[in-house]
Amino acid sequence: MNHTPAAPLRPAVDCVVVGGGPVGLLTAVFLGRAGLTVSVVERWPQRYPLPRACTIDHEALRILQAAGLMEEHIDLFEPSQGERGGYEFRNGEGELLQAIDWNRIAESGWANTNGFYQPELEAVLEDLALATPGVTVHRGWTFQSLEHDQNPEGVSALVAPTEQPDEHVHLRARWLVGADGANSAVRSGLGIGVGDSGFEADWLVVDYEPLAEEKWSAFVTQYCDPAQPATAVNSGPGRRRFEFMRRADMTVEELGQEATAWRLMEPWGVTPGTARLERHAVYTFRGRWAHTWREGNVFLAGDAAHLMPPFMGQGLCSGLRDARALAWRLGMVHRGLAAPEVLDTYGPERTGHVREIIDEAVAAGRVICELDVGRAAARDAEMKRRSLDPDAVTREPPHPRLGEPSLSPSLTTGGAEGRLAPQGRVQVAEIVGLFDDLVAGEGWQLISRVGDPAEVLDDEDASWFRRIGGVLADVSGAGHIKDLDGAYARWFAKHDCEVLLARPDFYVFAAGEHTDIPRFVSLLRRTLGGLT
Repeated sequence: MNHTPAAPLRPAVDCVVVGGGPVGLLTAVFLGRAGLTVSVVERWPQRYPLPRACTIDHEALRILQAAGLMEEHIDLFEPSQGERGGYEFRNGEGELLQAIDWNRIAESGWANTNGFYQPELEAVLEDLALATPGVTVHRGWTFQSLEHDQNPEGVSALVAPTEQPDEHVHLRARWLVGADGANSAVRSGLGIGVGDSGFEADWLVVDYEPLAEEKWSAFVTQYCDPAQPATAVNSGPGRRRFEFMRRADMTVEELGQEATAWRLMEPWGVTPGTARLERHAVYTFRGRWAHTWREGNVFLAGDAAHLMPPFMGQGLCSGLRDARALAWRLGMVHRGLAAPEVLDTYGPERTGHVREIIDEAVAAGRVICELDVGRAAARDAEMKRRSLDPDAVTREPPHPRLGEPSLSPSLTTGGAEGRLAPQGRVQVAEIVGLFDDLVAGEGWQLISRVGDPAEVLDDEDASWFRRIGGVLADVSGAGHIKDLDGAYARWFAKHDCEVLLARPDFYVFAAGEHTDIPRFVSLLRRTLGGLT
């Protein structure tokens, strides 16, 4: 951890980020790399020392890769392993009901799902933020309110030392990002309401370090047992997690006791003699989302914008997507490469995407949390019946498209637009690595499987595309980039196209034939509407 003295608060910056958790820190890193001055204000003087989120997916790792974190810190993440796909649903008798395929290299080039220890990731992200030019992190400062003189050119906020709340400081910024958690003061101050999925359940979350070797059949197992619904999770290198639902015959206070944690874990052989208890806490699992993610020049991200039950392991992942989706837009607008109207699509795109994940997580939760013995038996019978179909027993996790209205056109056509673009292993000269590291960086990607995109672009459009951070790539094998494992060939075949134009957040802006390239670049120029 960097122990240099904290920089003084600057009265005016390009962006104030409220909240110094993973989403706020990553947003600041990307904005700093785009040339903005950023102040992160975080009310707690020290990082939270215990785990919270414990799973992270392939797309989130690609986002961390874009921030420059993965090269030195890949050891923070442990890929999903286990038979039958790594994510299992079992009934009270231990019978397998369904499996989800988490054990694979996914389209982003990383393992589909990984365990990690959040305090370690936050320490690395904070060091990265502190090392990013233009970014300062101010712990022990509480956001109090937005002042009433907001205008199209910026925002004004009041902050104060957490321990001296009467010592107000005025901060001016062009933008402010509220990444300040589920009880967001930014969201509340704006009067933004939230939608509710109607799902709510109290669960005990128990984190421990095994003192003896444990053998589990899956990376995550959901025990759909009406006598005691439970979840077992591999929560990062050398760590495990159990989660237990509160039944009606147990109070929240009783559920939260350490003795309850040990009693509930004992059937799995987890005892004070075989494990070191690190944390136990009761959480209320919910599915909620902000009605709007933007008011003027103020934006919401992470848990301030959405909450979901943890059954799909997507809470933090969704927040990191927010950080990337918002930061590239702000960065381009700041540099005059895109019109401010581009910012209008941030909230609708992310809302539609995250609502689908919330719905999936809530549906899984309703299966897991069933306490009625008769309904649970009917559920088990139906899931076992479906499992007789070899194509149904193991299914893939959800792959949502972006919501609408979107920056990416033609989402109603059923094509690749608005879906996640691939990243594969490539060879360039004698060097082997992931495409983003060796070829594309963190900007726009125009990739063809049949030839060099530059051959069909005029010089002006090619020059403009490179000016906005775009990269032209030929993965046909005829040029200097080799598609080593066929990841691009498979993706193009699946989507029946020859070329894709991907955004800095890795979602497809347009896809089609090689001859469509000039039209795609022209469409992008009109859509961004920035300086030409």
